[in-house]
Amino acid sequence: MPWVVLVLSAVLEAVWATALGRSEGLSVLAPSVVFVLGLAASMLTLGWVTRHIPISTAYAIWAGLGAAFTVTWSMLTGGEAVTVVRVLLLAGIVGSVVGLKLLKSGPAAGVEPGAEGEGAAADRAGAAAAAGATAGDGQRPPAG
Repeated sequence: MPWVVLVLSAVLEAVWATALGRSEGLSVLAPSVVFVLGLAASMLTLGWVTRHIPISTAYAIWAGLGAAFTVTWSMLTGGEAVTVVRVLLLAGIVGSVVGLKLLKSGPAAGVEPGAEGEGAAADRAGAAAAAGATAGDGQRPPAG
């Protein structure tokens, strides 16, 4: 579910970015309202996602997909030319996002457990519980 919400958040990023462009510096009411609402919804959903996916991965995917959706929308509506190079570069962004999704996240070498935030700690605690780990086998018990 967090991955679906992350994609939705990236779509909302494209909505607010497009609305910002059409608001003429926030001087046109309707796109300005869409910008504010889209921005708020995008940030709220991204914030929720970071409780389940590490911020480094979530933000990279959010920014990459949001940019790709924004450019794709602009090409579909005639705002930007469709070129082979542009399509290949967008495919590269999407390929990178897929790669990040497929990677297993874990703490970096030299990072103490718990130093990377509550979301990652919850991920580790959930993984330990799923694997049947207990406090006696070297795993830290979940905080709480």
